[in-house]
Amino acid sequence: MNTVIKSKILVLAIGSIFLELLSYNQVYALPLNTENKTSVQRQQEVDEHKHDNEQEHKHSENKHDDLTHQNNPINNQKNDETEEEHEEGITLSPQKLSLATIKVDSINPEYHFSTVYAPGEVKANGYSSYVVSPRTESVIISRHAALGEHVEIGQTLVTLFSETVAQAQADYLIASTEWRRIKTLGNKTVSESRLLQAQTTYKATYGRLIALGLTEKSIANISNKDISTFGQYSLIAQREGVVLLDDFIQGQRVAAGDTIMMIADEKQLWVEARVSPNKNLQVSIDSEAYVTFEGQAYNAKVIQEAHTIDPITRTRIIRLAVNNEDDNLHSGMFVKVNFKFATQDKVMAVPEDALIRSADGDWTVFVEDHPGEFKATEIKLGRSLGNLREIIGLDSGTRIVTKGAFFVASEIAKSGFDPHNH
Repeated sequence: MNTVIKSKILVLAIGSIFLELLSYNQVYALPLNTENKTSVQRQQEVDEHKHDNEQEHKHSENKHDDLTHQNNPINNQKNDETEEEHEEGITLSPQKLSLATIKVDSINPEYHFSTVYAPGEVKANGYSSYVVSPRTESVIISRHAALGEHVEIGQTLVTLFSETVAQAQADYLIASTEWRRIKTLGNKTVSESRLLQAQTTYKATYGRLIALGLTEKSIANISNKDISTFGQYSLIAQREGVVLLDDFIQGQRVAAGDTIMMIADEKQLWVEARVSPNKNLQVSIDSEAYVTFEGQAYNAKVIQEAHTIDPITRTRIIRLAVNNEDDNLHSGMFVKVNFKFATQDKVMAVPEDALIRSADGDWTVFVEDHPGEFKATEIKLGRSLGNLREIIGLDSGTRIVTKGAFFVASEIAKSGFDPHNH
């Protein structure tokens, strides 16, 4: 019994000690936690105050920079120019403009020419050409000029032989000898009729040699001293020009009228333009046109217009005269013919090279607002006016790039800006 009581008392004593210890820990733990919490709150308040000061300081600096930027016109101008350059175009230095051979011109309304194209062929000028041909059946002995050679008036071209010429030379030799003899005797010895007969025979034989193509000089050289050359005669150039045809070989027999050579003065040539009969092309004599061959243009004028249709090509032929002072055009060449018709009103036109197509398919030109500053401006295209193109949408006097537009477009593209999408 006593043992049980002692055990209970011991348990109560231990429990009482445990409760006292627990109470002591709670009492001293509460101030410690409160102090830590207060310290953390204070640290947060300090950090927040520091952050607010930094934000206020940064805001003050930004405000100061904005005020400085607004009060500095140079900076404003530079930024505006940079923004404008990025948005509208590009500025090129005079050195770069010179190296790229960029040309800028003012365009104003003017009278221009619209054109109508037709294919053409260069022909020899029939009014200044000469066909070399024998006037009797002959054999070609030798040639003295070649194809493409330039010959002068009186130059020997070809030597031929003919039995008819040999007989004519012999008749002339007899007649001329008889005429000199009778003329020496005079009227006292020879009757008037005999004198007239001898003179007439002499003139007839002389005229026949001329008709056969002999020159006065060659006839004067006919004599009994050199009868081995009887039958030989030469054809000479009757005018200055170029040998365009020499379709023969030595030893060949040719008939009277056969073409041996053709000589033409190529300083002025003909061009025969072939126009579709369905095309309503109203041209008159002296109407202006220009002929192009390998990029080079030649002024031409209409001289004739056929009123019939070619039965082979079924085209209408219009003949033009073109000057060929530089001797670049030759008979047989195919060329482009552009008939010119003046516009009724003044229009603005630019070279084809000045036009650049934008990314969205519109046509643009580069306008110079200030020296060296270019921006792309959209325009509308009108009629084709030869090497020019009518444009619509710009004011008179606008300065645009007429040469080197592709280079300007490349420079803008390299700057990372598409000039056509501004």
